[in-house]
This record gives sequence, C-alpha cells and structure tokens, in this order.
Amino acid sequence: MATRLPSPVESTPAPPRRRFVVRLIAWSVVLLIPVVILFSGNDESTDDARAPRAAAAHAPSSSAAPKSSAAPQAGKQLPRARPTRLLIPTIGVDAPFVGLAIGATGQLEPPPADDVNLVGWQADGVSPGEAGTAIIAGHVDTATAPAVFAGLSELKKGNRFSVNRSDRRTAVFVVDSVETFAKDDFPDERVYADTPQAQVRLITCAGDYDHSVRDYTDNLVVFAHLV
Repeated sequence: MATRLPSPVESTPAPPRRRFVVRLIAWSVVLLIPVVILFSGNDESTDDARAPRAAAAHAPSSSAAPKSSAAPQAGKQLPRARPTRLLIPTIGVDAPFVGLAIGATGQLEPPPADDVNLVGWQADGVSPGEAGTAIIAGHVDTATAPAVFAGLSELKKGNRFSVNRSDRRTAVFVVDSVETFAKDDFPDERVYADTPQAQVRLITCAGDYDHSVRDYTDNLVVFAHLV
C-alpha cells in the first residue's frame, strides 16, 4: 500500500477554499508514493497531508510506481520524451510541466504550491505517450485561489486532452473514466500498475476537507489512454 504524501505546509492554517465549479480538486495533488499525487511536510502515522488548502493526492509507492516501460508493448505508443505542456480544452487547462522526484521519505515530492497553473509528472517513471502508466498530478487549490485541476471532475468519458512533448510530438489521450476513491481505501494496484498500452492517470484531491488532518478525504483519478 502506498502511503499518503503530505502536502505543502503553510505557516498559518486557513479554512480550505471550497471547490471552484464543482469542487476544487485539491492539489494539492499528492501523488502517494510510499516511494513516489503529494508532498512537503512531515510524514506522520496518520498518513494524512497537513496543509490546509493545498491538499494532495495519492501517489504510488516505489514498488507500485510505474517505471519507464521495458515490458511488452501493445497498441499505439511513442518513444520516451519529456512532457512540456498539458492541454485539456474541456476545462480550460493549459499548463507547463515540472518533473517530480521521489524524496528521502520515499514519497513523491509535490509541485510548487505557489504556482496555481503547474502540473507535475513522475520524472523517473513512464513519460506520457510511452508504453506504460504515466502519472500526472496537480493541485486543486491553494490557500488563496483555485489551482490547475480545479475543474478536473468535469471531465467525462470520451473527452480528449493532449500532452506536448520535448520531441515536438503531441500525445493525444481519450478519457476512459473519472473516478473518486477514499484516501484510506485507495486502489493502488489499479491506478498505478504498469500496462503494455500507453496510459495516463491524472490525479488530484477531492471529497470533503477534513480540518482535523488538514486534507481532503478523497482522490479524483482520470483514467485515459493514448489514441
């Protein structure tokens, strides 16, 4: 099981900003990776993110986290290349990428919390478009404003989004499903398991904001594949 990553810690706790549009998905997305959705702060036995409004999403553990694929390939896929920009026209997302690394605590570090229009990807894992499961995470809000994945829950099956890449190719993905999971019952294997196809998971926070642990109760995951 992956452990929950703490989200960026803020010096003065403030009540969480309620979601914009349906609910601000938190990126707070903490990628949970007991090695790798979220982020700074101290890991505690409660396994909960500690930032008031920059909650994070679940992320895979080092053992569960997808790696650059060496497995048999099936279906359409592209060679490995660094993603440069995420475009989701349906919800108005046009954001640059930052690479996320697994920190000393064995968890995926979060994107900077001071930039509301930034998404992160697991840089030592599968790149978007490459065979395997690529992980893209983003905050739903910050202490002051909605963030890049505030509207992620509005995506529907069949919607398309694209990832611009450093090799000047564009990887286009179609949404297979949009699902919400409780953080204390997160299906790590289903979300992070490697696949022979080129797939992507967009991850952020969702659910209610729990003031006692300064974190959202759920994670929102968009499942998509390369077309």
